[in-house]
Amino acid sequence: MNHDTPLTPRPLGDLSDVRGRVVTARTLRERGVPTSLAQERCRRGGPWQRPLPGVYLLHAGPATSEERLHAVLLYARREPAPGAVMITGPAALALHGLPSAPPLPSQERIDLLVPHTRRLRSAGWARIVRAHRVPEPEDVAGVPVAPVARAVADAVARLTDAVTVRRLMTEAVRGGHCEAQTLVRELTRARVLSRPHVVDAVDALLAEGRALGEERLYAMVRDCGLPDPYWNVDLRLPAGPYLGRVDAYWPGQAVAVELDVRRGHDDHDDGGFGGFDGFDGVDGFDVLEADTVWTEHVRRREALERLGVTVVRLCPLRLRDAPREQAAVVRTALMTWEERDPAAHLVVLPR
Repeated sequence: MNHDTPLTPRPLGDLSDVRGRVVTARTLRERGVPTSLAQERCRRGGPWQRPLPGVYLLHAGPATSEERLHAVLLYARREPAPGAVMITGPAALALHGLPSAPPLPSQERIDLLVPHTRRLRSAGWARIVRAHRVPEPEDVAGVPVAPVARAVADAVARLTDAVTVRRLMTEAVRGGHCEAQTLVRELTRARVLSRPHVVDAVDALLAEGRALGEERLYAMVRDCGLPDPYWNVDLRLPAGPYLGRVDAYWPGQAVAVELDVRRGHDDHDDGGFGGFDGFDGVDGFDVLEADTVWTEHVRRREALERLGVTVVRLCPLRLRDAPREQAAVVRTALMTWEERDPAAHLVVLPR
């Protein structure tokens, strides 16, 4: 006992806030409740519970979902440590409101995303998920929650049912919670794309993402007053080899647009002209197949550019968030065609 220890334990009623009467052992000690007394109250039939090491529930009945969430967060925050801590997996998806996520009361354990350097272990209600790259949490009803894409990836890592996996991924994208390419990037980081049922779901997801990207491209051309291109065409040299597929092509100005459905906001952007960021395996392929696809893509792009075609790459995310900015990139390419060397004559074939 020291000079700061109260002679009589303070009333505990002020700890019973809306968060659920969940406190740490340290808080109890600061309130004048020694560890021995706390443990005594947690014995069978006692008025308290200790659902997690160092975390106490100050009533004997079943915990509410809010109390369980608060308890696992307190468990991770008992000692100061760098890096954010947040709810992820099925619990996070339930908080985000995805219909296919099991309701919180039915979830026996709550996934907790922490930096890989933390030494926390899974215990009680908390199941620890480690990550080298922890995203910024989102606040959902006062609870730090992983973004939907990350939460889906962590949930999928523990799922084996193909129907459930596809349903979660589809709801995340169709519901507007995240973009297809953002979700695929998180699945890549979670190292689950080698699983056949995940690959199948990703293929369907990227197809849906491409369709959405095409709709945004059509809208950009229409709303920003660009001239109508040939849509979704194959390009060839006369009596020559196949040069590749483009999403839009203006033959008079030799300008082509390609949609890159694999990229997200945090990927490097070269401004839209030429170049290719590479391929990191987010398309459901293994590394060797990804290298093959990337090499073929670059070869075709370089072939078009050697023939005088300006290739503009657009990201569906930027078409959504900054369509006029993307239209300006295309317009610049169209207006400057006379400043470039004349392009070779190409055969344009509908797909």
